[in-house]
Amino acid sequence: MKPKTCLLIGAPMDSGARRDGCLMGPDAFRTAGLARALRDLGLKVIDDGNLSPASHAPDDVSDRLHKPQETIAWTYRLMREAEQAMSRGLPIFLGGDHAISLGTVPGVAAHAAAKGRPQFVLWLDAHSDFHTAETTTSGNLHGTPLAYATGRKGFAGFPKVTAPVPEANICIIGLRSVDAAEKAMLQDSGIHYHDMREIDETGIATPLSAFLSRVEEADGALHVSLDVDFLDPSIAPAVGTTVPGGATIREGHLAMELICDSGRMTSMDLVELNPFLDERGRTAQAMVDLAASALGRRVFDRPTRSYI
Repeated sequence: MKPKTCLLIGAPMDSGARRDGCLMGPDAFRTAGLARALRDLGLKVIDDGNLSPASHAPDDVSDRLHKPQETIAWTYRLMREAEQAMSRGLPIFLGGDHAISLGTVPGVAAHAAAKGRPQFVLWLDAHSDFHTAETTTSGNLHGTPLAYATGRKGFAGFPKVTAPVPEANICIIGLRSVDAAEKAMLQDSGIHYHDMREIDETGIATPLSAFLSRVEEADGALHVSLDVDFLDPSIAPAVGTTVPGGATIREGHLAMELICDSGRMTSMDLVELNPFLDERGRTAQAMVDLAASALGRRVFDRPTRSYI
């Protein structure tokens, strides 16, 4: 069943990485017509505008981590806003880099826990983002949200995660850039992960449908986190972490259509859009189109036929 209300919540955050530009992402999604696309589907859309981080101490440029104080401040703000937004509709968090998920995922998970529902997370990304603040070699905190959301140690100064997402409730699809340390941690975890070779061999529907079935069986809430670099950079160039060999536009739409068919999505991230790197807005438009597919846009309806 489609939600009646979608909430657009901007998080103009780019402290999670060293390349500037993602803070322009929320307004680029708006300019690309996200609200209009959702209203055309019969949905009510409420734009809550852009958030700002909580107050914080200035960052030390010599710190091993890049802007940890600003990122912690964003996490506090987003965690609170995400939990509160869940009672008002289906929030779509407009990034910003993927560090916004340090706040959005624990926030929606806290709401699910309060309602007695298990939280599931679908991570559509070229990267697993499973480092901790202690293990990251780059110092970029946009590579840490899944470790944080599952309650892993190594996040000194960050707010407590009150409802960690069980690793078995997480599925990553689209992997093609994972360093050795992160690979070892991922293989030792309970997370379901699928790289692009598997997608090439089996298609995207096989692992995704299996995961969505698990969500349905558990009557779970589903958070979908869609990173621009899930898509191949020939389709979506506006990202600072381009990795060749990503999903095609049809694979992306099929994934979104299957998510819609499941009726399980309760919240969503759209992240890592850097408009400074875009080509006449085509990445922003592709992401808007994918979001619309996740919420009901179809070329044709697919009724069940009563004959063969």
